[in-house]
Amino acid sequence: MKNTILVIDDEPTIRMILDRFLVSKNYEVVVKTDGNEALEWLEGNLPDLVICDIQMPLMDGYLFLENFRQRGYTKHTPVIMLSSVENSKERVKCYRLGAQDFLCKPFNPEELDALIYKNLNPVHHSRKW
Repeated sequence: MKNTILVIDDEPTIRMILDRFLVSKNYEVVVKTDGNEALEWLEGNLPDLVICDIQMPLMDGYLFLENFRQRGYTKHTPVIMLSSVENSKERVKCYRLGAQDFLCKPFNPEELDALIYKNLNPVHHSRKW
């Protein structure tokens, strides 16, 4: 069974890149354009992992992450935050709100792949060491 990854980003190009890359890695991909749309989808669905942009209109990634973590059934779902701004303050805020990882745009697909694998297989990813 394929793992489901929820992608939330307002930029059409990033959504397309993520969708194509993740599908090529054999993931089931659900794409949403903002935090509100994603929270609505989550009413009846549970992804294995979330990739979420920070800077979005309507509901930014911080507010989405806060709401996402307050739901009991998504409390432990791994989240990778994306941002076009690279600074420690943003990373720390994401981690404090419950994100597992932070990736700066433009991102290296190999790094994203490694972060996804690490988060979907937290204990087993070190077997190759």
